[in-house]
Amino acid sequence: MKLKQKEKLRQWVISLVSVVLVLSLTACGGNGGNSSPNSSQPSNTSDAPPASSENGEASEEEYLPEPGAKLTVWEAQEQIEYMEKIAVEFEKQYGVPVKLEVVAGGDQGTRLATDGPSKLAADVLTLPHDQIAQAVKAGLLLPNDLFEDETRAVMEESAIKAVTYDGVLYGYPKSVETYAMYYNKDIFPEAPKTWDEIVSFAETYTDTKQNKYAIMWEFVGYYTYPFVSTLGGYFFGNDNTDTTDIGLNNEGAVQGFELLKSLKKILPMNAGDVSYDVKTQLFQEGKLALNIDGPWSVAAFKDKVNFGVAPLPAMSNGEISHSFSGVKAYFVNSYTDYPIAARLFSNFAADKENQLLNYQMTGAIPANKEAGEDPEIKNDPIISGFFEQFSHSTPMPTIGEINAVWDPLQAAFITIWDDPKADVKTTLDTMVDTIKTNISSK
Repeated sequence: MKLKQKEKLRQWVISLVSVVLVLSLTACGGNGGNSSPNSSQPSNTSDAPPASSENGEASEEEYLPEPGAKLTVWEAQEQIEYMEKIAVEFEKQYGVPVKLEVVAGGDQGTRLATDGPSKLAADVLTLPHDQIAQAVKAGLLLPNDLFEDETRAVMEESAIKAVTYDGVLYGYPKSVETYAMYYNKDIFPEAPKTWDEIVSFAETYTDTKQNKYAIMWEFVGYYTYPFVSTLGGYFFGNDNTDTTDIGLNNEGAVQGFELLKSLKKILPMNAGDVSYDVKTQLFQEGKLALNIDGPWSVAAFKDKVNFGVAPLPAMSNGEISHSFSGVKAYFVNSYTDYPIAARLFSNFAADKENQLLNYQMTGAIPANKEAGEDPEIKNDPIISGFFEQFSHSTPMPTIGEINAVWDPLQAAFITIWDDPKADVKTTLDTMVDTIKTNISSK
């Protein structure tokens, strides 16, 4: 910390006196029967003052942890070794001991809902961004308010959007993931940049009798989202929050689906026959030149294929293709006894240096912009491709109504792809009607 010990002590004395005065006034005024001294309501305080800088102005970097603070942090098993290093460094810098508990990533949100109110949950946990809405509505998370300006300045914009709910920033982005285009370097020394290039290549490469194909992706909403969004379509309006505004059959979406339909000539298979297992095996065997997939598949290709990763192909008009993305972030339990210390830890763990450490130890793709520009990332031919695509991505919607979209959307993709007589606009109109019915019925 930048402050001298005397200055720290002076600030905490001031804070302690202020708290005593407030408590005294509250005791005199009574609580009106609305709460009790032992109330287990979540601690939403961010009132603890920041330490003053030497020029007398508060700095968000100089908040001090509560006296006697100690933290519990939940972390998934595959990240625990990395988090042990973070915990040690945090205690060295702030004097706050950190206890780690292994909780699977997919279980932390559920555990918070059950254990938070009973004070059994961790002070800090990691959640995927699509669980934020449910947690916020249940009053389980504290906003990222003390470090909001800093977080917004250093993190990728898509990551910020992902960990914001109803206009309030809650998360401290930790890592990101999206899909991009794997390319076989023995076939493509440099990755193709546009769909036009791929179509031209496929005319001489694709050979169904030899099981050779230019490119493949799975026909589900997640992977085919670029055909919806890149030319102007969208799921819901106002950053996927306005369910009365469905943009899946507007002019841009129709253009995107028309492009999709035209690609059947370079991938002459029915949509249901293009599965993860099929395209993974073909790419491993060198019979699939380009494979749209995520970082979770890197291990399947290492030591088997001479490959690189590049952003998705651009549209004919030069528009950069937009993908769906996911963001993992640290969050502060609203029932924590140490809200300042927990915020400090979350911000500390999410900084550039620690995101680079996470990359080095686990392969996690940083959400921090400067970390993404670091030579270690830029020179990584695999991670740099995913990071570049992430900068052109849209976070997966977090609202519950998204579940009314997936099945009708996949059905529309399959109809348009498999049936050469299917009219794109008519199919999309029918799909949107189905989505509206699904939403209203729930």
